[in-house]
Amino acid sequence: MTRSPTYCSACGAPLTPSARFCSGCGAAATPTAPARTARQAPVTAWAIAGAAVLALVIAIVVLARSGSAAPPAGPFVATPDATPAGIPPDISNMSPRERFDRLYERSMRASESGDTVTVARFAPMALLAYQQLDTIDADARYHAALLRLHTGDIAGASALGDSIATMSPGHLFGYIVQATVARWQHDDKAMNAAYTAFANHYDAEMAAARPEYAAHTMIMDDMRQRAQATKAAVGAGARN
Repeated sequence: MTRSPTYCSACGAPLTPSARFCSGCGAAATPTAPARTARQAPVTAWAIAGAAVLALVIAIVVLARSGSAAPPAGPFVATPDATPAGIPPDISNMSPRERFDRLYERSMRASESGDTVTVARFAPMALLAYQQLDTIDADARYHAALLRLHTGDIAGASALGDSIATMSPGHLFGYIVQATVARWQHDDKAMNAAYTAFANHYDAEMAAARPEYAAHTMIMDDMRQRAQATKAAVGAGARN
C-alpha cells in the first residue's frame, strides 16, 4: 500500500517518511496532508523532485566549467580548492553535503565581491542541494540562513535561525542569524536581545569546542565585539 505524501505544517515543503525536521524551513517535522486530489499530490512530488535533480545537474556542469575561485577575504571563509590550476573541479562524485558546501562557498564569494548575478545563479542551487541533505546540523542551517538572506528571503532565514535555537539551545549560530535578520529589519530591540544572548552563552559554547565555530572565526569575533558593546551599554543603562 502506497503511503500518502506528507508536508511540513510550517512551510508546506514535502517531507520524507523518516524526516525529523523540515529541510525547507528547518522546523521540527509535524506532518500534515493538505487537501489534494489523488492525482495532484504525486504529480507535485515528482515535479519538485525533478526540479531539484535538474538544478543539481546544472550546478555540477556550471561548476565544472567555471573552475575554482580564490578564497574570499572576510567572515565567510571558504575551503581552498585543491584542484590543480587549469583543471576544472569535479563535484559529480561528491556527497550531498560536499555539493551544498561548494555551492554555498561560490555564492558567498560572489556576494562579497558584489557579483549579484552569480549570487542569483548559485544561491538557489545551493538551497536545492540543502534540501537533499540526509542530516542537517547547525552549520548547514546557518549556511542556508545566509543564503536565504542573500536572496531576500528574510522570513526563511529567521525560521532557520529559530530552528538552530530549538534544535541546539545556546548554539551561537542561532543568535548570529537572529541578530543579522534583526539588523536587516532595523529592529534594534530584537538585535540587542540576540547580541545579549550571544554574550551570555559565548564562554560555555566556546568551551564546547564545536568545529563549526573554528571555521567561522571572523564572523564569531565580529559578533562578539558587537555583543560585548551591547551588553555593556545595556548594563550602563540599567545602572543609570
